[in-house]
Amino acid sequence: MNEARIKDLRTARGWSQERLADESGVAVRTIQRLEAGNDASLETLSMVAKALDVPVRDLFVTVESDRLGIAVDGLDTRIADQRRARAKAQAAQRGWRYLYVGLGIAITAAVIIAVSSPDSSGEGILLVPAYWIGGLFVLRFLEKSVLGPRLDARFPLTAASTPEEAS
Repeated sequence: MNEARIKDLRTARGWSQERLADESGVAVRTIQRLEAGNDASLETLSMVAKALDVPVRDLFVTVESDRLGIAVDGLDTRIADQRRARAKAQAAQRGWRYLYVGLGIAITAAVIIAVSSPDSSGEGILLVPAYWIGGLFVLRFLEKSVLGPRLDARFPLTAASTPEEAS
């Protein structure tokens, strides 16, 4: 069993078990079990470590199992990799939205110029709301059905760290 420092870290902040449970998003009973030295999943430990603003390794005085030690060390790097992947995916989605808005502004300006000419009947102004409303629906559809899956494939938010986890 690994000796946990969760209680020490929690009391150093002046937090109750309830507060730590609220901040980390786990049940109070889970915090009690962790402080008693019971084992928990790496995801749970990650959530508690994030709430306490420490790396997962700092939750323990010692880590007995080599396999657990490797997993704990790798968890922090996997979390950082996931955050970078999520940021890249969000940046790509923002880029497509900026393209949509930029093109919409150009279309709106072109339609206003065309409608203001004396030869225009003014019906071209209907293109502006058609673009903004229809384009929004098309953009949402493409984000969900095309762009989202491609971004998930290119920047996966989770990845297997060992061959056993991949199968």
